[in-house]
Amino acid sequence: MRTTLYTYLQSPIGPLLLAGEGERLSHVGFPQGKGRIAPRDDWQRDDGAFSEARAQLTDYFGGKRRTFELALQPSGTAFQLAVWQALKDIPWGTTISYGELARRIGRPDASRAVGAANGANPIPIIVPCHRVIGANGSLTGFGGGIETKKFLLALEGAAGTQPDLF
Repeated sequence: MRTTLYTYLQSPIGPLLLAGEGERLSHVGFPQGKGRIAPRDDWQRDDGAFSEARAQLTDYFGGKRRTFELALQPSGTAFQLAVWQALKDIPWGTTISYGELARRIGRPDASRAVGAANGANPIPIIVPCHRVIGANGSLTGFGGGIETKKFLLALEGAAGTQPDLF
């Protein structure tokens, strides 16, 4: 059995927890909000872990990267995995509604279930759940908090967002 490693990345939205096995990320945790996670007792801290993820996230926050090329290992149901895969297809700097995301996975009547799966995304930012908004354009719930969602969308230049610095 492999040990889950974790480390932290200092970012403009606070320290992000990165965790997984080897270089395969299974978690990105926010410093606040419902997406905040703490290391489990059986996890091992290794500040040398996830060097490529740290480099790519640093580039993202610096405006130098629009997509991620990382080994990911999210754990979820088949439905959740389908939603998370579809999230990765939302282009940088754009937003879509939960209903549109449901249509994209072939489940047009499942926007609430898509919303729940979106909210359970264990690898936010890299799997860009922040790019999903309400049908009326409202910024709905987000694991890192609405201010973090606003910051990420503004960083990407998404229409209708204003940058707020922490």
